[in-house]
Amino acid sequence: MLKNLRTNVSPPITKKVRKTIKQLNKTRYDNYSWLKDDNWQDVMTNTSKLNPEINKHLLKENLYTEQVLEDLKPLREKLLQEMKGRLEPNTATVPSPDYKYAYNHKYEVNHEHGIYQRFPINQATREVLNQPQIILDAEKLSKSYPSYFDIGDIAHSKNHEWLAYAVDGSGAENYEIFIKPMLGEAHTTKIINSNGEIQWAKDNNILFWVERDNNQRPCAVYAKNIHDLSDKPKLVYLEKDPSFFVSVGETDSGNYIKINIHNHTTNEVWVIPSNKPYDKPVCINKRSLGHEYSIHDHNESLYILTNYNNSTDFAVMQTSINELDCKNWNIVIPHQPGTLILELITFSNYLVRLVRENALPKIIIRNLEDSSEKVINFDEQAYSISLLPGYEYRTQYLRYSYSSPTTPNQIYDYNMQTHKRALLKTQKVPSGHTTTDYKCERIDIKARDGSNIPVTLLYNSSFIQDGNSPLLLYGYGSYGITIPASFRTSILPLVDRGITYAIAHIRGGMSKGYQWYLDGKLQKKKNTFNDYIDVGKGLCEKKYTSPGIICAYGGSAGGLLVGAAINQAPELFAGAVAAVPFVDVLNTMSDSELPLTPPEWPEWGNPLVNSEDYDCIAAYSPYENVVKNDYPPILITGGLTDPRVTYWEPAKWAAILRENQQGNSPILLKINMDSGHQGQSGRYDSLKEVSLEYAFIISIL
Repeated sequence: MLKNLRTNVSPPITKKVRKTIKQLNKTRYDNYSWLKDDNWQDVMTNTSKLNPEINKHLLKENLYTEQVLEDLKPLREKLLQEMKGRLEPNTATVPSPDYKYAYNHKYEVNHEHGIYQRFPINQATREVLNQPQIILDAEKLSKSYPSYFDIGDIAHSKNHEWLAYAVDGSGAENYEIFIKPMLGEAHTTKIINSNGEIQWAKDNNILFWVERDNNQRPCAVYAKNIHDLSDKPKLVYLEKDPSFFVSVGETDSGNYIKINIHNHTTNEVWVIPSNKPYDKPVCINKRSLGHEYSIHDHNESLYILTNYNNSTDFAVMQTSINELDCKNWNIVIPHQPGTLILELITFSNYLVRLVRENALPKIIIRNLEDSSEKVINFDEQAYSISLLPGYEYRTQYLRYSYSSPTTPNQIYDYNMQTHKRALLKTQKVPSGHTTTDYKCERIDIKARDGSNIPVTLLYNSSFIQDGNSPLLLYGYGSYGITIPASFRTSILPLVDRGITYAIAHIRGGMSKGYQWYLDGKLQKKKNTFNDYIDVGKGLCEKKYTSPGIICAYGGSAGGLLVGAAINQAPELFAGAVAAVPFVDVLNTMSDSELPLTPPEWPEWGNPLVNSEDYDCIAAYSPYENVVKNDYPPILITGGLTDPRVTYWEPAKWAAILRENQQGNSPILLKINMDSGHQGQSGRYDSLKEVSLEYAFIISIL
C-alpha cells in the first residue's frame, strides 16, 4: 500500500568494486565488500576513524531513509507517546534481599537509566525497611557519556561496603570498570577492555573480570586486589581457542568463583574457592564436542545439569566435589525426551528446575531432605516464566515472574516449605490496560514436512477471522533461543490498530525441546526458513490473514530469517523489517578475524574447511541469493559499533537488494552512527527506534 511513504525520492547509488573470492575450489563475486572498513576494529571504539568514503555513503543512506519516511513523523511521535504512556514514570524492581540489605533499581519521571539503591533489613523480622540509600545514580552518570551509555554488571562486595560497576560508552560492548565505597565517590580501576562481567571474591578485596582480545572476543579472566592500585592484574585463565568465549560468575552458594568456557554447543567449567581467590582453578569436566553442562553446588556435592550420555533434553546428575570426572556422576533426575530442563538452581534445602514441554514452561521444586517434588503449573494458553534467584542461598523463598501476551508482568515469592505464594508486584500500565480487550491464542501450523509448528497469536478482541486482518509475523529460530510468550506493552499500539501479532516458534529455537534446535541448524538450517514461511501460509489458510498483508519482522539472526523468507516467498509479504540483520552469512563465516565467527561455526558450519557447509550456507544466505525480483518495501537497521552483526552486512544487503529491485518499493537502510547491536540505550530513547519500525509497518499494512 505504501501509505505515507515518499517513493519519488531517489535512493543513493552504491558504487561497485568487483572482488573475486576463491574458496574450496569455488568462486564467488562481491561488488560491495568495499563497505567493510579495513580499520573496523578501531572504528568499534572510535567512530571518527571510519573511512570517509564509507561514512559519506552511510550518511546518504540515512538521509534517503529519512526523506522516504518524512511523512511518518507525526505517526512516529504518536506511537512514541503511546508506548511511553504505557511505561510507569516511577517504577522500581522489587528489592532483592542479601541478608543485611535488599537491592533494587528504580526509575523516576523521565529517567532513561535510573538509580540503584539498597534498603536495610531488620535482622530480627527479616522485614525490608523503607529507608533507601542511593548507591549509584546511573541517570546522573549517563550525562558524562553524550553518545552512548550502558551499564554492564553492577555488583556489591560480600560485606556490602563496596560497589563495582561496568560502563560501555560506545555501544561496542567494551566496558570500563569502576569502584566506589557504597556511599562514596567512584574512581576508575583502569580496566577498560572488559566484557562487562564482574565478580567479587569473599575477601571483599579481589575482583574478577573478563577481558577481550583485539578481535573483541572475551578470552581471559583476570583478578586483582581492587583496592591496591599497585597490585597488577593476575591472569587467572586464558582461552587460546578463538572458537570459545569465556565468562565469569559464582556458584549458587557463592562458595566458588565459576569460569565458563563455551561456544554454542560445547562448554567446560573451572572453579576456584571464593575464600582462596588466588588458588589455581580446577576443571570440573574437560570439554568434549557437543557436551554442555552447568554446575550447582550443595554442601560437598555438585548437581550438574547436563546432556551427557545422549540426554538430549538434559538430565540432572550429582557427584562429590572431590570426584569431578563425569564417570562418577550419578543420575538424580533422568532424561525425559520432550521435557527440556532449561534451568537449575540450588538452595540450602531445595533444588529448583525450570522445564519446558510443548512450548510451555513450568517450575518443579525438589525438597532435598526427602526428595519430594512440587510442580507449579499455570493455566493460560501461552505464557512466560522467569526464575529470579536473587542473592540468598539460605532461604525458603523462590522468586519468579509470570506474564502472558495479555497479562502484565507479576512478581511472586513462593515459599518452598509451605507451598504458598505471595504477589509482590504487578506491572502497571498508566495509560490503562484491560485484559479482555485482547485475546491470546496458541495454535499449531503444519510445516511442509509434517512437523507441527507452535504459533502464539495476540489480537484485538474485535478481531474477525475472515482473512482480512493484517499480521506482523515475528520469528528468530537460531542458537536454541526461544521467544517467550510474555507481556510487551510496546506491541500493543499495533494490536490496537487491528494488526495481529504472531510469534512463530520455529525450529532452531527450543520451543519443543533440544531436538527442535538441532533440527534447525547446520545442514538442517533450511527448516528454520521453511517453518517461518509455512506458518505464514498456514495462517492465511486458517483465515487469520492473507498473502500480501503480512509484514515479516526479525532482528539479528531473526534478520537472516527475514532475508531468507523474502528471497524465497516475496509475494507472501507486504514488507519486512530486518533489525541489525545477519544476512552476509557466507562471507562472515569465512572471515575468522571477526568477533563471533569461530565460536559460531558449530551453529552455521565452517565454509573455510568444509565444502558441504559452504554449499549449505551459500544456498540460503540472503546476500548470496538476491535475484531480480519485485521485492516489497524493506526497512533495514544497523549499528556502526556493532561487534555482533557488523554494520557492513545490512549496508551490503541494502545495496544488492536495491540493485535487483524490479518494482517501485523502497529499500531503506538506517545505520545508527552512535550505537551497536542493541541500538539506542535508555528506556525511552530505545522506543524511538521502535516507533520508526512500527510507523513503517503501519504504513505498509
